[in-house]
Amino acid sequence: MGEQDPALTPERVRAAILAAAARAGLEGLAEGTSRLAVAVSGGADSLALTLLAAESLPGRIIGVTVDHGLRPDSAAEAAQVARWLAGRNIPHVTLVWEGEKPVANIQAEARAARYRLLDGWCAREGVPAVLTAHHRDDVAETFLMRLSRGSGLAGLAAIPPARPLPGGTWVLRPLLETGKAQLRRALEARGQPWIEDPSNRNERFDRARVRRLLAEQPERLASRIAAAARHLAAANEAIVWVVERHLAAHITAAAGDPGALRIADRQAFLNVPDEILRRSLLACIERIGSSRSAPRGAELDRLADGLRRGEAATLGGALFRPRGAALLILPETGRR
Repeated sequence: MGEQDPALTPERVRAAILAAAARAGLEGLAEGTSRLAVAVSGGADSLALTLLAAESLPGRIIGVTVDHGLRPDSAAEAAQVARWLAGRNIPHVTLVWEGEKPVANIQAEARAARYRLLDGWCAREGVPAVLTAHHRDDVAETFLMRLSRGSGLAGLAAIPPARPLPGGTWVLRPLLETGKAQLRRALEARGQPWIEDPSNRNERFDRARVRRLLAEQPERLASRIAAAARHLAAANEAIVWVVERHLAAHITAAAGDPGALRIADRQAFLNVPDEILRRSLLACIERIGSSRSAPRGAELDRLADGLRRGEAATLGGALFRPRGAALLILPETGRR
């Protein structure tokens, strides 16, 4: 797969970083002097991104390692990354995940903690964005994992090149069209070793099993899967565009009740394709509901069926109450 891919250059990486920044509305990064963080674990992918980013934006890159404390060697590995980067005059900081560690859903919890720590550090330091080394093979692996779980269009769509974190930091992913082999060759060309994370081969984790499956397939399969995921991402963006306009056309604040929403023409709001309605209902729930977890597709389908029959229903902490030709959506608490 990697032999047919062109070599990575600092110029190409700079262009990819600025393209991802433009998706986040951070066009000023091209002319500015803002520092950028790179999430670097010491693995081949993140280490290659750190070196290439530092070459493409000299003096503006800071390597940030999160020590999750989940393995005995994690602190020593973070120190090794700091030494490697110091040898190349790249600033580095280590953030430590303090407190009790999970015993279940470990990778997801660690990922959430990592982004939380990165977000907080960037906010404190005035760093607008953190770069991550997600690449084309990651896109293919994520697609297959979500496909096996029956994910819908939004879940199957490609990993986005830019997304905001709760604290305002942007995550930028400039390598989504880059193959893993290209990153390893970039390190080899610079004489830079890297750290192999044993969890990447531990098949009790879904991703490790999917990674092995892809490695056994014909050349460039990961590239083709990643391309399919990008096509789905484009379709998903189109649906998001339609949903935003559907909501703007139908939803207003309910008079006399600042905590409620009103839809004047219930039938017009409901008489749309199922996917548009599911997402519109979910958006209403997210605006005024109290549930921490988003309702699933089957729950939204049942809600939509009931509303089309003119029935009142609750979901996710929101009460949907038909009133004549209109539909009111209220916080559930105290409204029964």
